[in-house]
Parts: sequence; C-alpha cells; structure tokens
Amino acid sequence: MAAFTAKVRAQTGKPKGRNTFTVRLMNLESSAKEPFRYSATLSNGSGRTQVYELGAMVPAGWSGVFRVDGSQVAGLRLDSGRIQEISVEITAAPAAKPGKYKVPVVAVGDNDTLRLELEAVVKGSYGLELSTPTGRLSDDITEGSGKRIEMTVKNTGTLPLEGLELSAQSPVSWSATFEPSKIERLEPGQTKTLIAVLTVPDKTIAGDYATNFTAKNDAVNATATFRMTVKTSLLSGWLGILVILLSLGIVYYLIRKYGRR
Repeated sequence: MAAFTAKVRAQTGKPKGRNTFTVRLMNLESSAKEPFRYSATLSNGSGRTQVYELGAMVPAGWSGVFRVDGSQVAGLRLDSGRIQEISVEITAAPAAKPGKYKVPVVAVGDNDTLRLELEAVVKGSYGLELSTPTGRLSDDITEGSGKRIEMTVKNTGTLPLEGLELSAQSPVSWSATFEPSKIERLEPGQTKTLIAVLTVPDKTIAGDYATNFTAKNDAVNATATFRMTVKTSLLSGWLGILVILLSLGIVYYLIRKYGRR
C-alpha cells in the first residue's frame, strides 16, 4: 500500500472552467481495524484534458489509497467535460485512539488544486488475547499431582477492559483455579500475568488431555486451549509390575500344582 504525501502546487490562477472535486459523505465512522471508504467525484470543466495527481495528507501511521474502477491509482488523466468516480480508502493506524481526525485530500491539476476535507471518526474497539509468556500451550503432568501454569492476558483493543473473569473447561474430575480469578481493569496495550493451577486426580489414564482456559467480560472473550500429557507415577508403575508378576506367579503355581494330576 503506497504512502501519500501530497505535493500541493500553488494555484496559479482561477480555473478556466468549473473543475470540481466533491464527496458524497465527508464524515465516516469506523473502528481502527476497518478502512474508511469515501466515494468522491472529480469533474473536469476546464475545456481541455487535464492530468490530476491525487494525494491524501494522513496522520502519522495512517495510510490512504485511491481506486478508479477497482484499480489503485496515484493520479489520472481526465478529458474535458468528463466526470470520474474515485474511491478514497483511508486506513487508521492500529493504535489510533478514539476520536475525530481530519484528512485533507487533493487533486492537483495543471493550473489548480482541488481540495476535500474528509473526517474519519475512529470508534473504540475491544480486543483480548489469552496465552502464555512463551506462547507454548502444552506441558506434562504426573497423575495425582498439580501443575502451576503461567498465563498472560493482554488488552489488544483501544478501550479499557473491566471485570475480566477467568474460567476453565477441563476433563472430568480435574480441577482448575486461578490466581487471581478476576482482573478488575486492563488498559489498552496492557498485559497482566496470572497463574492457573491444574490438578489431575489419581489413577488418571496416561495420555493427552485438553483444557480450555477463558478470559471474558460482557464485551469480549478470549480462549486458549492448553494440552497436558499425563504420565503415570513411578509408584503406580512399580505397583503395576508387581501385579503382573504376582499374576504370573499364581498361574505358574496353579500349573505346577494341578498339571501333574
């Protein structure tokens, strides 16, 4: 996407004809994640063909493009008496704060400069991300034990988040708690760290299990799926071996005792 720094030429005299640059809606409202799309009309009434350079003087971090018949352009040639529809797309910076922004747009011809004063109203947006400090969402655990998992909650929107509650959907008989279990306020761009304690009951069959951690309030929610590999404890392993050996011993004894008859 091209960056636009308009080179506005000084007007050398009044236009010979009625050259106009108009827009159907000059004030649009959108979130920072969606572009502002304006429908403009450029008319050449000068009596001769003109070449116009298009430019948008956007705030720092913003961008703007012009499209004619779906194709992106930086300028156009317009015959005398012709009218051209132009789509103006303004994209706000991802971190743009809510508010009204003025965006001057110009069409610079051979002898004059046509100017529009567009307004972009950035609405606040909600965004939330739940993960771990490293981004890793897997670990292992021994049956009958607990695991402390460090989690991060980040406000990726432009509005503060209040009353975020933490919850978990884990396998049957497992338990999950949080320290803390609620975040009272999270400012835009802010990240907070918390601890999720996951407890696995005794005699859990070895294998992979998934737990869904969720952070939410009335406006937004985020979920992270954490996979835990359950391993059998050393004591359980030895007990299993002893049971097998004992079973084999009993079978051997029965064969020796009754096999002779």
